Order: sequence, then structure tokens, then C-alpha cells
Amino acid sequence: MAANSAQAAAQAAFEKDQMFGMAANEMEYRVDLFNRLTQTCFNKCIEKRYKEAELNMGENSCIDRCVSKYWQVTNLVGQLLGSNRPPM
Repeated sequence: MAANSAQAAAQAAFEKDQMFGMAANEMEYRVDLFNRLTQTCFNKCIEKRYKEAELNMGENSCIDRCVSKYWQVTNLVGQLLGSNRPPM
């Protein structure tokens, strides 16, 4: 009986470690996705020579469209690959 309890405890600890590992991988994935989106839209929408401290109307509009299209494409590719989340 004690062997079963020890085995069950070991299994529970293993599953807990697996869940933490999966959560860490998911966090890394989301950070990477956010960084890619930010870099892509920044390069596409923001002028290299800063003239103002704030984004102008055109830059704001470009960023809104860029982020929307980025999510649409990553979600579409994720669906085509049969995954629940967009690819990296």
C-alpha cells in the first residue's frame, strides 16, 4: 500500500513538473510572438527619423492595421497547420 502511495506521489510530482514546463514554454512562445509582432509593425509603420514625441495619425493607423493583419495571418497559418495557436 505504501508503494502505491509513493508511486502516486511521484506521478503527481512528475505531472506538476510537466505542467510548469508547458507553462514556461507557452510564456516563451507568447513573448517571442509579441516581440516579432512589435518589431515587424515598428519597422513597417514608424519613420526612422523621429520628428515628434508622439505617434502621428498615420503611424497609429498603420500600427492598428499591421497588428490586425499580423494576428489574422498567424491565426490562419495556425489553423492550416491544425494547431490551437499561431506558429512561431
